[in-house]
Amino acid sequence: MTPTPRAAYELIAENVQTVMRGKPDIVRLAVAALFAEGHLLIEDVPGVGKTTLARCVAASVGGRWSRIQFTPDLLPGDITGVMVYHQNAEQFQFHPGGIFANVVLADEINRGTPKTQAALLEVMAERRVTVDSVSQDVPRPFFVVATQNPIEMEGTYRLPEAQLDRFLMRLSVGYPDHDAEMRVVMGDCAGVTPDELRPVLDIDDVRQVIAEVRRSHLAPEVVSYAVRLAEASRTHPAVRYGASPRGSIALIRAAQALAATHGRDFVTPDDVKDVAHPVLGHRLVLTPDAELNQRRTAEVVDELLTDTAAPTLETRR
Repeated sequence: MTPTPRAAYELIAENVQTVMRGKPDIVRLAVAALFAEGHLLIEDVPGVGKTTLARCVAASVGGRWSRIQFTPDLLPGDITGVMVYHQNAEQFQFHPGGIFANVVLADEINRGTPKTQAALLEVMAERRVTVDSVSQDVPRPFFVVATQNPIEMEGTYRLPEAQLDRFLMRLSVGYPDHDAEMRVVMGDCAGVTPDELRPVLDIDDVRQVIAEVRRSHLAPEVVSYAVRLAEASRTHPAVRYGASPRGSIALIRAAQALAATHGRDFVTPDDVKDVAHPVLGHRLVLTPDAELNQRRTAEVVDELLTDTAAPTLETRR
């Protein structure tokens, strides 16, 4: 029997948090991205658990998962696959790359060259790759979890805006507090690693949960609120390029999934607010003056939430 979205979330969260300690909100958002079948970018300094979180989520779900370690010498064909001529058959045959999996961990994605990063553009948006003019569908559900270090660090390449826009959410793990870090250290010394985790959901369960999340009720006022937030980002004085309609869609899809992890089959304005930072932050390109004044996209999102009126309970009724 397929578990409800909330029960599925609790199974995954409990599994992940045996290794990933002290970050329940981050874990909830990561699982919400999975349930929305959107892609997740985890950005932070080395050593705070970016890859651990990605591996734990991947290990908690049945089906096939793969890891692609991005390096400057990684080639696009290593990701998408290549056509190889087989002399005995006298024909070219497709050999799939690492992207052909249900969950793909793209580790340190910004250490790959721009040409290699571009190999992900089509598959992240359309769930298929084209090699030598032949299209190949990837397995569904399809979920990319990418990690990256801050762009100021040596040996990294900035992700282009088109690539960032493919990610449903961008999360920052952050440093744990003292007690959480104590549990992390003691757990590591005791050998508790992502390799110890076993799947708690099979891939058919995940498909059913994703379908149920998509059926969540959407009040027109809530959709309008998400669209108004995206529209406001395009006219904000500190923003050169705001969120596109894809950003509006991402807000609603992420809010649907977040609501489902709380056991609700309807979306509230608070759900939209709760996903606004991870969904909109990486989609905003600041003006040169704003960057010179060291403005942050998080500040801009705060202002958008303050200045854009949310529908009231009476209005939604």
